[in-house]
Amino acid sequence: MSDFNPSDWLQQLAATGVSLSLPELLWYQRYTKLLDLRPQQHIQSKLAGSYLARSKGRGMEFDEVRHYQPGDDVRTIDWRVTARTGKAHTKLFREEKERPVFVLTDLSDSMHFGSQLLFKSVQAAHLAALIGWHSKASGDKLGGLVFSEHHHLELKPRSRSAGVLHYLHALQAVHNPTSGRFGLTFPQALGQMRRLVRPGSLLFVLSDFHQLDQEALRHLSAIRQHNEVVCTALHDPLERTLPQHGSGQARVTDGEQSGWLDLTSSRIRQHYQQRQHQAQQSVQQQLKQLGCRYLAISAAEPLVQQLTRSWHD
Repeated sequence: MSDFNPSDWLQQLAATGVSLSLPELLWYQRYTKLLDLRPQQHIQSKLAGSYLARSKGRGMEFDEVRHYQPGDDVRTIDWRVTARTGKAHTKLFREEKERPVFVLTDLSDSMHFGSQLLFKSVQAAHLAALIGWHSKASGDKLGGLVFSEHHHLELKPRSRSAGVLHYLHALQAVHNPTSGRFGLTFPQALGQMRRLVRPGSLLFVLSDFHQLDQEALRHLSAIRQHNEVVCTALHDPLERTLPQHGSGQARVTDGEQSGWLDLTSSRIRQHYQQRQHQAQQSVQQQLKQLGCRYLAISAAEPLVQQLTRSWHD
């Protein structure tokens, strides 16, 4: 979108790109069709719900009619087809099963960064809101965990608007906490999700994966054995490529150590880009090896534009 104006878009959402407000999260109710959360693996949960299992039996969703066979339940005989053909036919149904949707939203300090449009944390909250509204529209229960180093809130699955609004308020509370207690690291949050998530569920992990280590991978592997997992990596352009037309030196810091970076050096820019690309590829490869779906989302472009282009790639 060549004529895209960030200020106009942020104003449309009543957003700043830095803080988080309820109106900008409510805005995503109209875009639920951008997501396709239909199962891509066998649903193992035995609870009733809105997804079709592969086994046939008595349930809520009609599947087909076939000739009656000894042992079939006489209550499922299709009398209209039987009368029309002169041979007994029985109805078959697909059993419906529930698949709760869980969202793990990382709002830790490294996510509070953005060089162009939004903080990564704000973009993650926007995606969490969209997933929540889609879950409501599909009749799924929504639960999960919102966390940072300073605060966290666990949300057990709830249905309808109550479940979505509960999650949206948690996003606001953790993004701008009033107290600095009960925080979690990324591996700890995954460990807590491992206890919360139910077999046969869909889990979204929204993070920059800066804290992805062996403990985090172990928890993800355990969750993935019985659930579908979508890992969404939030990133900012400045984390991948240094400014092309930088002049002079820039002071950089990791929060503990600081130094100066020569922005005029093409060698430094190339080395930086190469290192960042390798780190990104390593994260993506590790997650895909676990069987997780992988989606990269930039904080420098509206979410709707990216999903319109990327979700079905």
